[in-house]
Amino acid sequence: MPAFAAPLAASDAEGAARDVLTLEAQALTALAEALPGDFSACVDLILGAPGRVIVCGIGKSGHVGRKISATLASTGTPSYFVHAAEASHGDLGMIATGDVCLMLSNSGETSELGDVLAYCTRFAIPIVAISSRDGSTLMRAATLQLLLPPMPEACPIGMAPTTSTTMMLALGDALAVALMKARGFEAVHFRDFHPGGKLGAQMTRVADLMHPGPSLPLVDADMPMSEALLVMSSKGFGIAAVVSEDGALLGIVTDGDLRRNMDHLMSRSAGEIATRNPVTVTPDTLAARALAVMNERKISVLLVVDGDSRPVGVLHIHDCLRAGVA
Repeated sequence: MPAFAAPLAASDAEGAARDVLTLEAQALTALAEALPGDFSACVDLILGAPGRVIVCGIGKSGHVGRKISATLASTGTPSYFVHAAEASHGDLGMIATGDVCLMLSNSGETSELGDVLAYCTRFAIPIVAISSRDGSTLMRAATLQLLLPPMPEACPIGMAPTTSTTMMLALGDALAVALMKARGFEAVHFRDFHPGGKLGAQMTRVADLMHPGPSLPLVDADMPMSEALLVMSSKGFGIAAVVSEDGALLGIVTDGDLRRNMDHLMSRSAGEIATRNPVTVTPDTLAARALAVMNERKISVLLVVDGDSRPVGVLHIHDCLRAGVA
């Protein structure tokens, strides 16, 4: 790697960093205060499109475009990134009637976009342009224009895409969020697109982790504790759910209840030993919330009940931990 100059002192490096961040923050403020006039129309266009949002760019704008496309796709707006140069060698076939093409070019004169522009014009595919130059080739060809405010690049020679790409990225986020709100996109939908990793784990529902049906340690209120103990042991959760004749939850027998009633345990029924009104959760409760309840109550098992207070599952703290919920 060539050495262009002596290393900066720490104070000079920090000063340069602050200058860049300040300038880019000012650019985002200017963008927020002068939001492109076609922004709302762009949201409506995408909402009404039967196809996808095809994001297209090259160079730094292309890298930003990939991120914008990924954000759109993960928040409920089908999207695909097409590299401007590859489009001229067959990838134009990825763009179809019904799509909306979102093109990024700071100058608006990127030559590699020419074939994509011609293709979209030929097949009447709407073009949304993000650029800093009004009146450029891209902006003149666009159906809708998202014009960035005239802010200087943050690099010291004013040439490396810095401020401009930050504004493009932020405007893409703004577009994705506006579309999310318009579609009524909620946390449950977000999980559908993020089943893996920490995001997926945090959005997991109790229904996804609980042990249902035959796993339930159910006992009648009048069952002798000698038999209830067998149920508790066979199911392996350290509890027994005491239910009424119609299946509604009456109480729960835990290891703690057994210890507190050791003197006359074997001469009593499950209903007499049970703790009434135990803490429960529903199947649609977030697993993260269920884990928080177990931590707050210092318990390791929760019964899962339906709208009629009938047990439908049992959740152990280890189920949450194995799923990465923490």
